[in-house]
Formats: sequence, C-alpha cells, structure tokens
Amino acid sequence: MTPDAWLTLATIAIVLALLVRTRIAPDVVLLAGLTILLLGGVLTPVQALSGLSNEGMVTVGVLYVVVAGLRQTGGVGWIVNSLLRQPSSIRGAQAQIMAPVALLSAFMNNTPVVAMLVPAVSDWARRFRLSVSKLLIPMSYASILGGTCTLIGTSTNLVVNGLLVSQTDHPGLGMFDMALIGVPCAIIGLTYLLVCSHWLLPDRKPVLSQLDNPREYTVEMMIDAASPLVGKTIQRAGLRHLTGMYLAEIERGGQILPAVSPKTLLEANDRLVFVGIVDSVVELQRIRGLKPATDQVFKLDAPPSTRCLIEAVVSDSCPGVGATIRDSKFRTVYNAVVIAVARNGERIKKKVGDIILRAGDTLLLDTSPAFQEQQHNSRDFFLVSEVADSQPQRHERALIAMGIVVMMVVLASTQWLSMLEAAMLAAGLMIITRCCNTSTARRSVDFQVLIVIAAAFGMGQALQTSGAAGVIASTLVGLAGDNPLVSLALVYLITMLFTELITNNAAAVLMFPIALATAQSLDVSYMPFVISIMMAASASFSTPIGYQTNLMVYGPGGYRFTDYLRIGLPLNALMWATTILLVPKFWPFEIAG
Repeated sequence: MTPDAWLTLATIAIVLALLVRTRIAPDVVLLAGLTILLLGGVLTPVQALSGLSNEGMVTVGVLYVVVAGLRQTGGVGWIVNSLLRQPSSIRGAQAQIMAPVALLSAFMNNTPVVAMLVPAVSDWARRFRLSVSKLLIPMSYASILGGTCTLIGTSTNLVVNGLLVSQTDHPGLGMFDMALIGVPCAIIGLTYLLVCSHWLLPDRKPVLSQLDNPREYTVEMMIDAASPLVGKTIQRAGLRHLTGMYLAEIERGGQILPAVSPKTLLEANDRLVFVGIVDSVVELQRIRGLKPATDQVFKLDAPPSTRCLIEAVVSDSCPGVGATIRDSKFRTVYNAVVIAVARNGERIKKKVGDIILRAGDTLLLDTSPAFQEQQHNSRDFFLVSEVADSQPQRHERALIAMGIVVMMVVLASTQWLSMLEAAMLAAGLMIITRCCNTSTARRSVDFQVLIVIAAAFGMGQALQTSGAAGVIASTLVGLAGDNPLVSLALVYLITMLFTELITNNAAAVLMFPIALATAQSLDVSYMPFVISIMMAASASFSTPIGYQTNLMVYGPGGYRFTDYLRIGLPLNALMWATTILLVPKFWPFEIAG
C-alpha cells in the first residue's frame, strides 16, 4: 500500500479508538481526523470538504426544518396520539415504535421517518417516564431493517440496482424481489431487538427527572369551549401521565373537584389546576384545547406566535412586592403575564391574580423574548431566563404541516423529485405558510450531527482516493479461494465493514465491481453477490457514523459510541449469517442455462 493508504488507516484507527474509549464529542474527533488527512496530503481541500455539499448531509439538515414546522403546529403530538399508546412495559413500547417504523420505511425513505419520530418518541418517553435511550436505537434499526424489504426502501437498493442494469445484462430487480431476503432479516432483527435490547441498551434518563426537589409551579389551565378534549376522560386526554406534574383539582361551575379520577370526563370551561415543574408547564401549553385560565394573555401587545415563556425571580426592590399580581398592574408595567408562581415548594391555593408577591418568588411569564433583554439588569428581578423551546404551537396550521409532509413523502417515494428536492420544497413551504418561523427554523438544525456526517464523508473519501479500500477488499476476497460461499461471506463482511466506516452508498459502489469480478473468476452467477451487497451496505448497526438515522438518534438518545458496538455487532452478525444462508437458496450460484 502507498504511504497515503497507511496514513489513512492509522488515522481512522485513532479516530475509532477515541470514539470508543473517550467522551470527546464525535464532531471534534472526526474533524481532527479529517484535518490530519488534509495536512498529510491524502485529501485536497475540495475532497476534505466534499461532505459539506453531500446530498445526504444537506437532506438531513433540511429535514430538521421540516420537523420543526411539524412540531410547532402540534403535528408531532398528533403522531404520538395516533401511533403510540400507554405501554405496559419497555418491550411493549419498543414494539409500538418498531412495527410501524419498519413498515413505513419499506415504502419511503427512512431518513424523514426517523426525523419526524425522534421528537415524538422523546415526548412520549418523557410523558410515560420511559428511558428514551431504550427506544431511539431500536427505532433507527427498525427503519434500516424495513428499508431492506423493497427496492425503494433505501437509496442503496436503488443505487445497486442502477449499477446492475448499467454494468450487466440483467433487466433489474422488481419492487418486492428484495423481500425474499429482507423480510426474514427484518423479522429476525426485530425479534433480536425486542429480546436483547433490555440488557444491551443503556438506561439513561434526563438529569431533571432525577432531582429530588425540583422547583414546582401551580398553574391554572382552562378547557376551551371548542376544545377536542371536551367529553374525554382525564386518561384519554393525556393529562394523567405528565412528567413531573399532576392534576391537583378541577374547578367546575364554582365547585372544586379534588382527587380527580382518571375516568373523570372533561367539560367546557373547566379550570384545571396543575402542580409541577416548568418542563411540564411547557408540555401543557402544547396540548390543543388547553389555554391559560387568565384572560390577561389576550391583552398582550405581542401576537402569540412571537411569545415565549420566561422565568423571573422577584427581587426585594420590585415595586410589586406586597401587592397582588392584579393590583400591581404587572401586565401593564412589564408587558408580561404571570401564568404561574413557584414559592419554596409551597402550593399557593389562590388564583394567579390574587397571589401577593414576595421577594424570592419565581414567576413563569408569558411574554416576548425582548423581556429578557429589557429586564436582564433590572433591579426588579434577581434572575431572568427564557424557557427553552416554549413558543406556543400553531394548532390551526397542523393540517397544513401534515399535508406538506405527506406531499414530501409522495414526491420522494414516487421519484418525481429527489429526497433533497422534496425536503427543500417542504421546508420552504413550512416557512411560507407560517407553520414555522425563520428563527425557529435556524435553531432547529443540529449542526453537530451535520458536521459528523460531513466529516465521515471526507474520511470515506480518503479510504477510496488513497487506494486503501481497494487493496483491503481485493486482498480479503482473494483469501476465499475457489469456494463461492466463502467468497460470498467475505464480500458481505467487507461491504459491511466499509458501510460502518464510510457510507452505505459509497461502500456499495466500491464493492460492486469487486463482486462482479469475483463471480466471473469463479464462473458463478453474480446475483448472490449483488443481493448480498445490497443487504450488507444497508445493514449498518455497530457505529453511529455508518448510517444517517443512527447519527440522528445519537444526541437525543444520550448514546455513546460503545452503545452501538454493544447492540449492533451481534445484529450485524445475525444479518450476515441469515443473508449468507438464504441468498444462495433464492439466487443460486449456478448460471441459468
């Protein structure tokens, strides 16, 4: 091998070791590796930065904007309520997620499927106090397994089928030809995840959920007369399982209903009194048909779409101390409405307007983001901070957002537009139709994920341009001798290895000519090798950088590199053994005469 090839292999080995053995952020590690290859002359600047213009990386970035529009309009909540019910166990929760994800991924690109469901599953897990780290990797893997079942389920199948048609005399595969191997692999893979993920996946929960004495607010919400919650029980309305919050009582027609049963029916104009942490107050704000009980929010100057929640700690020099919130004319003075008050863990049994302010009270305010800048150095408040992701949702635009997503899926699945083109059109429509504003769109993009994807593409480019990938592949395939089954096993193994280190499509393109040459030298049919490459290039489970969906759940799930190795390596081995055993039965080595 050339010096460039040795430098590439050494750099990749160091990068993988750092990802496995340290907690250094993956984007930092991969960028450091890419820098070494650039300074070492293995890559030109254009090649090193090619990942930034890669269609797959840009598609993921644009999809964050699409999902932001879906989230801002309450579409994510609709998905949760439609697909996900209260689970009886963690395995039940995994089954609820994996079955529909695998089915959807068989007929549409799995990247938007995972992009839409990551926030939905995260919210659902928080509501039912489930560890999201037990759910997101199985969801990503289910999308990969489902994609192997049809020709259009993953872009890799389409790429390899295109190579098959252009470089051989084969007419190409049919829509469901891959189901012969994809469906058995999917069944085995999903079963493995249900049985083994309980032991192999970490149990990581947000730090806030583990606090013994979190700051609690008392907040009143009202059931709107036109609310879809009217006539539903507390349980069905989703008000029973709010993380860090409970429904203390209902005020109905001047009467107090304490110790509310989950089977209590909700009525129009019910005033619901909740006690809980600020994250749950944000969750309440997102439930369609619930609105703050105080009518002061409708008198604010700023429109609802531009407002957010802000926490402010009252100082002893605040003019309102000693007076009720109503008498202090808080809204008029600060252009902000108090919707809840926290006071040393004490439940304040008064309507918000009747609460007498004390120094040290923490107020939860509905106001514009400008409040934080205006009052940051004010003597009226000790501390002012914006509550993350607390903008009100635009439920009236939920159908528009869902329609845009369906349109994107149809355009991409029918190949009228590429996935990138369909995603860019959808993102633009989300902003034009005001399902998502531009500031939210900017904040929604996870640049750490995009940097990791771009850097991974650059390192994959180094494996190819340095010649290291070709030398490794041809050397290992040569070890198989004249045995076609052993050769098939090695072709799958090498493709799988390259998929984990570079990208699925790049691995398939790299291995396709090697597979054809191997079949020709053995005088056997090339179809078993082609099908194996399709499966191996898609079945990436043991690293987060091998497949886009694995990277998309990496941060939200709180995963480490070793988590993918622990659960992914056995799954890779299962898919390898299943494919090698079944493919020759459906696509024999013998050349049809």
